[in-house]
Amino acid sequence: MQVPFNIPYTTGNELKYIEDCINTGKICGDGKYTKLVNKYLEETLFANKILLTTSCTHALEMAAIQMGLKEGDEVICPAYTFVSTANPILLRGAKVIFAEIDEKTLNIDLDDVERKITNKTKAIFPVHYAGVSCDMDSLMDIAKKNNIMVCEDAAQALYSTYKNRYLGTIGDYGCFSFHETKNYVCGEGGAISINSADALAVEKAEIIREKGTDRSKFYRGQVDKYTWVDIGSSYLPSDMLAAFLYAQLEAKNEIFERRERVYNRYYEGLKELQDKGIIRLPIIPDFCKSNYHMFYILCESEKQRDYLMANLKQAGITAVFHYLPLHTAPVGEKMGYKKGQLPITEKIGATLLRLPMYADLTDEQVDYVISNIKNLLLK
Repeated sequence: MQVPFNIPYTTGNELKYIEDCINTGKICGDGKYTKLVNKYLEETLFANKILLTTSCTHALEMAAIQMGLKEGDEVICPAYTFVSTANPILLRGAKVIFAEIDEKTLNIDLDDVERKITNKTKAIFPVHYAGVSCDMDSLMDIAKKNNIMVCEDAAQALYSTYKNRYLGTIGDYGCFSFHETKNYVCGEGGAISINSADALAVEKAEIIREKGTDRSKFYRGQVDKYTWVDIGSSYLPSDMLAAFLYAQLEAKNEIFERRERVYNRYYEGLKELQDKGIIRLPIIPDFCKSNYHMFYILCESEKQRDYLMANLKQAGITAVFHYLPLHTAPVGEKMGYKKGQLPITEKIGATLLRLPMYADLTDEQVDYVISNIKNLLLK
């Protein structure tokens, strides 16, 4: 049996909507389906303003510009994340301050965040790892006390909640991903949530997204011509991608239920190994409702993780590790970081193994993965 790591889910309406998009005669950004997706996300997330972007990376770049980050500023984020969390900070000339992660949730350690705040700290970029929420009340209290902005990297967390509030809508900004490995996809794509009720904040985001021009106001008939008014870039995705995504979002409940079933089957099937102290399974705090983006296991050692990964591959199962901690990467070393500074992050980076996880995964495939893991680890 072959069990790939990921297969993008399709609902059956993607091509229908793409064809309709083509027939409208407008396939560039901010067409019919871009507007439908923006509105759908705003209504279902109870968000102030959502703008579709070309990627979550670009949404994070927009947030960094919106925050006015500049040389001399410091921004705290976890080292256990994708490079897209850190790059937007560096692109603005600001300094990345890497924080440790919590060993239970793998999210940013708020005690370490507080230790690393200085008078130069301008923002915190928390990451909701695997769709599991950070403790947002505590994080926002820290931010408010120190007059610091918050941008939630919710790339993996669309429709996850913290105390019944959707992730990405709690901080000053939230950023989402629709990459093919995420729950809801369009190949490449993202979105930014502007959570301030200030109309000027929304207007500024539209200008940044439209190459620094006020073209969005022009299209709404608010100005008779548009012009270059600020810095920005081309962050609009094709309306054809939005058409694909709209079909995905329409099926969000079905996709959620399928992923929840897979997650729970993994958990129940592998709990015996956790009870024996051989592996550790994911932890979802009571304050969080997960979107079941990922199922991972934490092994006893890097040696055990690599042994398991190699032997699962031999059985036709693609299980993969995740982030190499950013502070130990070449760029992190150039910034002055070195191995040993964030021991929990480094331990997780060496022992975490992600199992195949997608909406079309069958019970038979999940059971095949479980039985192979048990056979390998119970020897």
